[in-house]
Amino acid sequence: QLQVVESGGGLVQSGGSLRLSCAASGSTLRVYAVGWFRQAPGKEREGVSYISRGGMNSYYEDIGKGRFTISRDNAKNTIYLEMNSLKPEDTGVYYCAARSTSLNDYYYTDSQQYQHWGQGTQVTVSS
Repeated sequence: QLQVVESGGGLVQSGGSLRLSCAASGSTLRVYAVGWFRQAPGKEREGVSYISRGGMNSYYEDIGKGRFTISRDNAKNTIYLEMNSLKPEDTGVYYCAARSTSLNDYYYTDSQQYQHWGQGTQVTVSS
């Protein structure tokens, strides 16, 4: 059974950067597409970025375009989310989620399509 654990969150000033990690155990991430989601206080969870299991295809929601970069290192069983030019509105709990798939180049944007979720890591951006 795949388990994923997020890390790398913290407190950062506006304009700063953070690198989130999503480490998997219990199974290889090679057969999983992965997504990053976030939930701000008082708001619904929203998608941030997604990557195919092969790593060749990825997608960013508008909130992260031009500022965030998703990547994966299957050898390390880890997914990353590099976040630059952070804004106070980026504050929230960031979750990674994984979905097993046979499609090497497909990513999933619907949170309900993901089977495995981490506990989240808190990101706080001060103004």
